[in-house]
Amino acid sequence: MTRPWRVRLHTLGCRLNEAELEAWAEAFARAGLGLAGEDEPADLVVVNTCAVTHEAARKSRQILRRGQRLNPSARLVVSGCLATLEAQTLARESGVDLVVANTDKDRLVEIALEVLAIPSRPELAVTDPGGLLFRRGRQRAFVKIQDGCRYQCTFCITTQARGAERSRPADEVVAAVSRLQATGIQEVVLTGVHLGGYGRDGSDTDGIDLTGLVARLLAETEIPRLRLGSLEPWDLPEPFWGLFADPRLMPHLHLPLQSGSDTVLKSMARRCKTAEFARLLETGRAAVPGLNVTTDIIVGFPGETAQDWQQTLDFAETMGFGDIHVFAYSPRAGTLAAGLPGRVAAEVRQARCLELQSLATRLRQQLLRDQVGQRVQVLCEGAGEPAAGEVRLGYTPNYLPVRLRPERPLADGRLLEVRLTGVDSDGSALVGEVLLDPGRSG
Repeated sequence: MTRPWRVRLHTLGCRLNEAELEAWAEAFARAGLGLAGEDEPADLVVVNTCAVTHEAARKSRQILRRGQRLNPSARLVVSGCLATLEAQTLARESGVDLVVANTDKDRLVEIALEVLAIPSRPELAVTDPGGLLFRRGRQRAFVKIQDGCRYQCTFCITTQARGAERSRPADEVVAAVSRLQATGIQEVVLTGVHLGGYGRDGSDTDGIDLTGLVARLLAETEIPRLRLGSLEPWDLPEPFWGLFADPRLMPHLHLPLQSGSDTVLKSMARRCKTAEFARLLETGRAAVPGLNVTTDIIVGFPGETAQDWQQTLDFAETMGFGDIHVFAYSPRAGTLAAGLPGRVAAEVRQARCLELQSLATRLRQQLLRDQVGQRVQVLCEGAGEPAAGEVRLGYTPNYLPVRLRPERPLADGRLLEVRLTGVDSDGSALVGEVLLDPGRSG
């Protein structure tokens, strides 16, 4: 082959999967392989699968088959949680050339080059992670700081797929964020399975925990915006809240609740009761003005009664979440919850999902209305759905979507000063007016 191999990368599921995909893109580029554009054929297709729900597993298989159908002559590499849990089954799938388990995925590029005899082209190496992200249409970078989880929530298959906790060295994280910022990235999101457990698993992290790592990133890098991925609502010490005094740490936290019933939480083996969760939010909101808290809730967990469900609805409304990710419970083979009695009928789960989604929409729209009139920075991230003229989409520091109709074209990846003037007609996003476009720094 005279030209370099072209790689197409696919992922679905959590931000951690996206962080891993970004790392693979950079490693392939350093080996001189090119990233296939949307309309370009690929010689190698890599899929990072998810298995958190039956629907995620189904979509993972769908992406595999679609990648093979669109690139029938390409080599196909599969990794991720589904590939780890069902390695033998996926290995027998037609067209799959290589399965890389989660335990080896940090070496996926090295393994693929060797096992599939893919020629590297070091003279064509690309070492610009920002440029690689922009080419894929991404404006924020995801940086993996830890993997695995020590806890055993009864519904969770991820613990089995991801294994024991292990943290990335702090110096390595600081260097990664600095490198991204130097290439034009304005925003970095720290990701992991159990983010709050960073540095507490015996790994070499210079003796610091998550609070210490964020403090180092704010002190030692110039990244304009730093976000945290999903955090379990525990392991957040008092000094953690003081980090938000630096405006570069974005005031948004995703804290999975899973249920508003203490009875159900006990059955889930969750470590945070509703009263503790409420105190955590009270502390956070007192310390961080404008803090937006979003959450996950599982609907129809085994044994969930009508009373449990009403408690969940009432508690979610009291907490005033900025968004709720609604998941209908589906049993995952190998989890403790799969064997619990008291299955909730499918039609009941569906009705409860609709009820919770309605509440989530109402809470979100109220939060959006409360933002109108504020002046904020917005990261311009791409085209929205144009109704008349150009529409650009961006996010506020507290992670609320904003639609902009600028007077002149805007480049993606810029931090803009914006006045929030209203809520769009469908109630899904804010509408903003650009006051200042300083251009991309870095």
